[in-house]
Amino acid sequence: MLSPFHEQVYRTLERIPRGKVVTYGQIASMAGKPRAAREVGWAMHNCPGHLPWHRVVMADGSVAAGGYADMRKAMLIDEGVGFLADGRVDMKDFRWEPEN
Repeated sequence: MLSPFHEQVYRTLERIPRGKVVTYGQIASMAGKPRAAREVGWAMHNCPGHLPWHRVVMADGSVAAGGYADMRKAMLIDEGVGFLADGRVDMKDFRWEPEN
């Protein structure tokens, strides 16, 4: 059974538009726990596969390390997300800032 926080994290993930990214901290804030970025990471570890888990990146635009980093980056590129020369997402242009 999922915790209410993890459920909120997954509902937030469903809203991220194609071609945009959010940070772990942004999701924590949207889910009502602004200091819970690490807990978002745990939620992402168990994320249902149908959700756009690849659209969550580190605060500096880095794609989180792990077994799927290269795949995540390829998925983002396929969606049109731009990267800087150092390999980080161009957060200025591709960070999702929801209106509500």
